[in-house]
Amino acid sequence: MPYRPNEKTVARKAEIRQRLLERALATVAEVGFSGLTISQLAQDVGIATGAVYRHFDSKAQLCAELFRIAAAKEVAVVRENAERAGAPVQRLLDAIAAFAFRAIRARRLAYALIAEPVDAAVDQERLRYRRQYAQMFERLIEDGMRSGDFPPQAVGVSAAALVGVISEALIGPLAGAQTLQEEELVRAIQAFCLRAITGRELPVD
Repeated sequence: MPYRPNEKTVARKAEIRQRLLERALATVAEVGFSGLTISQLAQDVGIATGAVYRHFDSKAQLCAELFRIAAAKEVAVVRENAERAGAPVQRLLDAIAAFAFRAIRARRLAYALIAEPVDAAVDQERLRYRRQYAQMFERLIEDGMRSGDFPPQAVGVSAAALVGVISEALIGPLAGAQTLQEEELVRAIQAFCLRAITGRELPVD
């Protein structure tokens, strides 16, 4: 008769897998994907190194799952700002601020998600992550065009450009090449994006 895990065994396996994910995600937030090792992860969780592979086929698979978990949380926060009720211009500024401030305040994790050299499996997740942001901005730009707040434009191109601008503008600061204060940096990104999408200047506080 083939072995069939009982309810307790299944629950124990799920609990260990969750602990592995939580510890691995904390490690990535501290030292990036490159600093995550299976042997240290196993030691931190209190299991044998080989036991990790009962839950993940490889480090690449583990990292891809970690990326999905972390990225989903970031996307949800930005989406909340981009898709709430309100004027399209303010929603655009709020979405950019949410993206940028969260990245600045969790620099190592944000760098890992945005720019750290990674395995191909993780890079595929990164492409999906950027596409989710672009789709949010597409909907926001379409709303702005319908309301007359934004001029007619190629929505897909503008949305993809927004994601690229925000990400690229953050890479240097996330890597430690900070030339502006946090608030100044975010306002500079907002000003560029607002000018690019609407032709307007960012109001002076």
